[in-house]
Amino acid sequence: MLEPADTTGDPPPGRLAERQAELVAALVAGGPAPPGFASAPLAATRTALLRKRAGDVARHWPLLAAGLGADWSATFAGWAAQRPTAGSLRDGWDLARTLRERDALPPAGAEELATREARLRYGGVEAPRPRRLPAVARAGGAVAVQIAGRVRLLRPARRPVATPPAPGGDGVPDAARSATWISD
Repeated sequence: MLEPADTTGDPPPGRLAERQAELVAALVAGGPAPPGFASAPLAATRTALLRKRAGDVARHWPLLAAGLGADWSATFAGWAAQRPTAGSLRDGWDLARTLRERDALPPAGAEELATREARLRYGGVEAPRPRRLPAVARAGGAVAVQIAGRVRLLRPARRPVATPPAPGGDGVPDAARSATWISD
């Protein structure tokens, strides 16, 4: 039996779902722009969604975000542009592990990662689960231990060596390099 012709102009239900999946992939997983969509508005929407996602991850991983400082948004966007989200906690965890592999994990982020890995078990696929047995975790020189559900940071991460104070100064290191732009 033949189906009646669709006179409304709407695509068939199977094709609509396919187009919606293409659009979602283009927005959140770095997929190509679907035919019929303007590239500039699509890129603006993709950027806005990455910014929102970075904010959500920063709420779950505040020390990692603070450790990266002004580079947080660009670092996260570069990492997340081709990856669909796995949730804010897991996205931050995966980013921290990637930065650790590249030796680019800031000390505060290393301490946060070590503490999380001592408290929770996460293999990268399933949601994190609390550990039942004692655990030791290391990241960027930081060492955390979990015993009886309590986590302690035994050793903080290595910090960069501070620059020595300028000769004739007040003995306070000039971390912001303000001497180059402040005049007497």
